[in-house]
Amino acid sequence: MLTILGFVMIGAFLVLIMMKKMSPMAALVLIPALFCVLVGQGAHLGDYVLKGIGDLAPTAAMLMFAIIYFGVMIDVGLFDPVVRGILRFCKADPVRVVVGTALLAAIVSLDGDGSTTFMITVSALYPLYKRLKMSLVVMTGVAATANGVMNTLPWGGPTARAATALKLDAGDIFVPMIPALAVGLVAVFALAYVLGRRERKRLGLLTLGEARVVDETVEEKEAEQVLVGAGAGGKGVAAAAARGTGGGSGDAGTDAGAGAGDGGGDEPQVLDPHRATLRPKLYWFNAALTVALLTLLILQTLPIPVLFLLGAALALTVNFPHMKDQKARVAAHAENVLNVAGMVFAAAVFTGVLTGTGMVEHMARWLVSGIPDALGPHMGLVTGVLSIPLTYFMSNDGFYFGIVPILAEAGAAHGVAPVEIARASLVGQALHMSSPLVPAVYVLVGMAKVEFGDHTRFTVKWAALTSLVVLGAGLLFGIL
Repeated sequence: MLTILGFVMIGAFLVLIMMKKMSPMAALVLIPALFCVLVGQGAHLGDYVLKGIGDLAPTAAMLMFAIIYFGVMIDVGLFDPVVRGILRFCKADPVRVVVGTALLAAIVSLDGDGSTTFMITVSALYPLYKRLKMSLVVMTGVAATANGVMNTLPWGGPTARAATALKLDAGDIFVPMIPALAVGLVAVFALAYVLGRRERKRLGLLTLGEARVVDETVEEKEAEQVLVGAGAGGKGVAAAAARGTGGGSGDAGTDAGAGAGDGGGDEPQVLDPHRATLRPKLYWFNAALTVALLTLLILQTLPIPVLFLLGAALALTVNFPHMKDQKARVAAHAENVLNVAGMVFAAAVFTGVLTGTGMVEHMARWLVSGIPDALGPHMGLVTGVLSIPLTYFMSNDGFYFGIVPILAEAGAAHGVAPVEIARASLVGQALHMSSPLVPAVYVLVGMAKVEFGDHTRFTVKWAALTSLVVLGAGLLFGIL
């Protein structure tokens, strides 16, 4: 009975959030609470939830302070010179433009927010694509695939969800995956080069004069004008750009599970190159601080939540020494922090009930009984293969909170560590970021004026191939 109820609970959760009948946060709370009562353990609901919250508190703290840190870095202009430099690098060469698209999307993805990444990338490079008459689906496809690979950062949605669902440390999942993900990123740049060569062949060799984008003053002016984020906090999602998606709180909102959110403005807001929050005199300090933070994170010198807590406090104190300015910066990112923290703690109800009632254990036993013995020891590979289609056809919430715990239990029965399952579950993210269930992708295609169907037909094959490259690299390096 627990097996049946467990699958029904997960099925109800997936259907309701995919049909958008309930928000992920509400579904994570109300559905497991109802099923906890149905299995006759309603009296223990409080215990399950409190234990879950205690287990997930470090993950919530990491996400909260990571959002504040990278939000402040966007505010003070850390990424502005990067955008200007990439625009200069691209010039009028289609190959450079496409490679520059992958590079810009990968760099801006460091903040963990797909919406911000797409806004900055499209706004910076759309004029070049239009003037050179390049294919805009190349831009959206490369940007989405690059962001998908980078979306596996510890403060991004998938890794945080996997850590939350399996009660693991995000660093233990991510750090060993770096070589495989690096290979995936190299594959994205190789893809960008190939697509750029294809565009160059189609358009012919353009000169700077023909493209009318080579004049240095024009180039500088464009670079200044197209720095785009999302309001002062750099996070808003444009409902108008989403073109009928309802704004949603997508993977920047379900990947609010990871560090992003929706603003709620009607239009994308331009980050003024002369905005008051810029700190040009502190640029190298902020760059060094970010490099040091990421280095310490990789070396696991301190727990990730502690690193981001210290980094956010230091960034705020140095860049905004006056108390009122610090409060303003925190307030600018408060909505995103609330979305993320709420999602993580709501997940405590789902995972707490699923585990506490014994449903996961019963479902895992049933699943294990159906797996051939020959495949049991290879559950990491099985999970990696399944993650590619499953993360495309369902949200990250559904996959990581509903499916991954079952796969982990099944793997444990065959001696496969949960952390290996967690790493394998990240493989499909290159494809996931083009899923119709990710509202951020509608921001991408809306701002690029590309039909979603065209983007899908072009991108899916390349993104799936990138995911397979990550999977192969993980197997080759012995990570999975």
